[in-house]
Formats: sequence, structure tokens, C-alpha cells
Amino acid sequence: MRIDNLNGFDIVIVGQQAWDTDIGSNCKNIALEMATTNRVLYVNSPLDRFTRYRRRSDQWVKTRLAVIKGNAAGVTKIQDNLWVLYPDCLVESINWLNGRKIFDFFNRRNNKQFAAAIKKGIAALGFGQVILFNDNEIFKAFYLNEFLMPRLSVYYSRDYMLAVNYWKRHGEVLEPLLIAKNDLCVANSEYLTDYCKQYNLSSYYVGQGCDLELFDAEVTSKANGFAVSDGPIIGYVGALHELRLDIQVLQHIAMTKPEWNLVLVGPESEAFKTSQLHNLPNVVFIGKRNPEELASYIQMFDVCINPQVVNEVTIGNYPRKIDEYLAMGKPVVATHTRTMEFFGEYTYLCTNKEEYVTQIERAMRENSEQKERSRRAFACTHTWENSVNAIKNAIASHI
Repeated sequence: MRIDNLNGFDIVIVGQQAWDTDIGSNCKNIALEMATTNRVLYVNSPLDRFTRYRRRSDQWVKTRLAVIKGNAAGVTKIQDNLWVLYPDCLVESINWLNGRKIFDFFNRRNNKQFAAAIKKGIAALGFGQVILFNDNEIFKAFYLNEFLMPRLSVYYSRDYMLAVNYWKRHGEVLEPLLIAKNDLCVANSEYLTDYCKQYNLSSYYVGQGCDLELFDAEVTSKANGFAVSDGPIIGYVGALHELRLDIQVLQHIAMTKPEWNLVLVGPESEAFKTSQLHNLPNVVFIGKRNPEELASYIQMFDVCINPQVVNEVTIGNYPRKIDEYLAMGKPVVATHTRTMEFFGEYTYLCTNKEEYVTQIERAMRENSEQKERSRRAFACTHTWENSVNAIKNAIASHI
């Protein structure tokens, strides 16, 4: 059921992920859903000086430079009620600075330039009462509440950013302060909700959405173009990075069950490229694929897996791929975390590499049409409409 309880408010969204990103983005999905009832301005992060030179040949950098130089419009309409802003400012690259005072001086200046660009976009669209929605941008949006003076400010936590060195450097001090000075916080996992509540009691769990239209088991054709044996296909879809994914678990599965095919779909980090997985004959690397292609691979899997490394980065995150797997009715075996307990009735959870083999065997043995229907029904409750409605309810309670 759709609600419309933010009448008369316009929404400005800032965050880490640009609109022209080539990966999935919670923030983009939230913007699209919010635009069904409210006017939304999605603000790309401003270009910084270091990136301008390091990535100067990239088209997305050229697009931003054209706006900064006045050769292109900063505001682009995406659809009814939704616009994207390319800021017309170039900010300094400051994360390498050690001193808190000097970092704060330049960060405040960056924020002031960024806010000025946002104000131009707000004025061009004739926005009135503004709700500022911040998607995990700790630095460039730290002072936006003071410079923009929104009617209401919301901090959205979808990952524990301080586990990443870049954000940890200054974020350990700044993120708690930022959470505290927003009117409310919303988070996509119970773990992150509790984290935010340490600094702001007005913190709410709002769940997570899934692009269900991309993962429809009834209409998706199977992928082709790669060879596997006649054995079961155990598959993973997503980035292959040692910070989030346990290489040892994958190797154990492949070596313990040589009759199984282990199919990995996604871009590889250097650690994965040089791992022993590439020497195992029953492991197939597909490489990066477009989001609309992923379901065709999942359709071929007998069991889907998510062997996460349990660390500060992963312990609180909501793995979108679990909903994607379940939406296609597939048996799922994953590492046990607090967030995964939410999926406990519909998945098989593991605490070590040995359990992965036994749980995959169990998942294949117990699979049935009834279980497939149950998984799909459960995943279909995790829509962006439901998640955004929870965000709206939290905001409305403060307005």
C-alpha cells in the first residue's frame, strides 16, 4: 500500500553514489520511489581536484567539468518529479590531511561550495520546504544542515562505513556527530539501527528493497556462453573482493566437491585474480555483468551462496543479493550474521567452511516447489515501496 504523508515537501538527496554509477544503488532506488509522490532532486557528489586529474579521461569526469565550466546545464530531468544535479563546483581532496583543525577548515569550505551549488538547483526547480536526505556521506555533507537549513534532515545508514580505511580516518569523529545533529536516522539493518541509536535516539529500522522486476523466475531465460560439467551448479553473484567474501570457503567447496561446478559472477579484486581458485577445474569465473543479465545466471544455479567474511564491514550490512536469490526461488546458503537471522526461515546459515558443504547438500536435498514459492513470496515483501513507506512514516512522525 502506497502512502502519501509528505504533501508539500520537496526532497533533496545527497550521498556517495552518483546517478551515473554502473553498480546497484539503494539511494537511486529510494529516489525513484520517493519521486512517485514528491519532487526529488538527486545530487551527485561534487568532483574533487585529485579525481579530476587522476580520472580526467573518464566520461563521467568530463561531464562534470562541462558543468563546472558553464558548458552544460547542471540540472537534468530524469522523469516526472525527479531531477539530477551535477554540482558546478570543484572541491579540494582533503582526506589525507592529519590535523583535525585543518581538515575541518577545508571540509567546511568544501561543504559551503557544495551547498551553494545545491541552492542553485533548488532555486531552479522552485523547491519550497526541503527535506534533506543524506545517504552515508560523512564528509561532503557534514555541514549541509547548517548551510541549507532544511525543514528536516535525515541520515541514512546502509553500511558500516568506518570499517573502511578511507572513512575511518576522519569518520570515527565525524559520523557520530553527524548522526547526532540530524533530526532522525534510518537504517536498512537492525545492527546499523542500534549503531545510530547510540548517537541519536530517533533512529529507525526501515528495511531494504529489491529490484524484483529484474529477478522474475517465471520469465527469465538462462545464460549461455560458458561450459560446466553435468554436476550441480553452486553460484555466487556480486563483487569478488576479499574484504567481503571468504576465499577459503570457496576453495573448500570446490576442492571438497570436485563434481560440483562453482560459478562466480562479478568483477574480481587482485586477491581473487591471484587466488588458487583459478587453478581449480570446477571453478568458472564469468566476470562483471550488467544488472539486467544477473537473473539469467541465477536461474542456472542449483544453490546460491553468500560466503561473507565476518568483519566490521559485513557484520551489519543487508546483503541485497539474498533477496535477489530468494525472489527467483533458489535455495540459499550463507554465512551466519545478525542480519541473516532475519532470513533464517528461508535460508541455510553457516559458521564455518565445513558447514557450507553439508548445508549445500541439505539445500539441494530438501528443495521443492513449495519451498520455491515460499521463498519468492517472502522476497516479494521486500519492495522499495515498503522500505520507502517506512522512511516516510519515520519522517512524518517528526514533521
